[in-house]
Amino acid sequence: MYSPSTTTNTSISQSQASIRVERLVQSIERTNRPAFEIIQSLSGDERVQRTRLSKYFDSMQQMVYLFDDRHAYVYSEHLRAFWQACQDIGLERSPAGLICLNEQGTAYLDFHHSMNVLVARIRQLISSKRYKRKADDRRYEASRKQATLSEYVSQVLDRYSRTVVVRVDLHYRAITRPRLRIEHVFNELDKFIRARERNPIFEHETGYVCSVEQGEDKGFHIHAAFFFNGAEVRSDFAKARKVGELWEQITRGQGYFFSCNDDKDKYGDELGIGVIKRADSEACRKSIKAVIYLTKDNQYLRMKPIGARTYRTGRIHRAMD
Repeated sequence: MYSPSTTTNTSISQSQASIRVERLVQSIERTNRPAFEIIQSLSGDERVQRTRLSKYFDSMQQMVYLFDDRHAYVYSEHLRAFWQACQDIGLERSPAGLICLNEQGTAYLDFHHSMNVLVARIRQLISSKRYKRKADDRRYEASRKQATLSEYVSQVLDRYSRTVVVRVDLHYRAITRPRLRIEHVFNELDKFIRARERNPIFEHETGYVCSVEQGEDKGFHIHAAFFFNGAEVRSDFAKARKVGELWEQITRGQGYFFSCNDDKDKYGDELGIGVIKRADSEACRKSIKAVIYLTKDNQYLRMKPIGARTYRTGRIHRAMD
């Protein structure tokens, strides 16, 4: 038998909790099963059996803690549906786990019955037109962002006859991730972007793209591309490493980087980084494709601070030669 006392207390990160909420809601969309099957015997005793949804409730406490009134966040449609359902059923913490009142409001249900009520309410919410419209809006915004980035990179590559394109992924070390909050990532990205104004690493820079993303394995991270005047910058390897080392300094060693320019062979015929010549339209196309990859739809942020911009670009400058 499953008991709420078996619910894990293992700490999970803000990123992990938000993805688990998303996975729960997506699973509810795909099945009509409850959180737990409650089987009543002839004697009136109840036996609890797990369903394919049950595993998500092993970390229910952490999923609820995700919604912190002390911080103002924008949530994805999955997280909004989950939290709205929690509020609608009046979910409360108790020594027996998370519970809610019965339909009559006369007595508290136990953990298993409460989770079944929660699933039923989530199922109602995600069947609404409003929920489905939010998902469509997010996909539309992702495609619009890709179109904007494509145009931006095209104009940057058109500025000089040769452009050095550098791609780095900026991560946080595993030991740091459990305590990492999304507002910390945006604060350090702000510092990183401001450093461009005075750090000699960015001399001869002609443009940049930074995108805050969220992955299942590595949590919150940043994909970045920087463009430099090819007449002034020779080594894309050295430039990529210097950019990455600056990230390590800004995060005081809690972050690390991966230089795509150190591993260009893996791109094969689709290589779009390194030295890109303006006259080579195919190379420019591949470079645009490499930057658009920074905004993969499956790595969108499930939550972000209100007003935070998930991606940044530099200014467009007119062609110089």
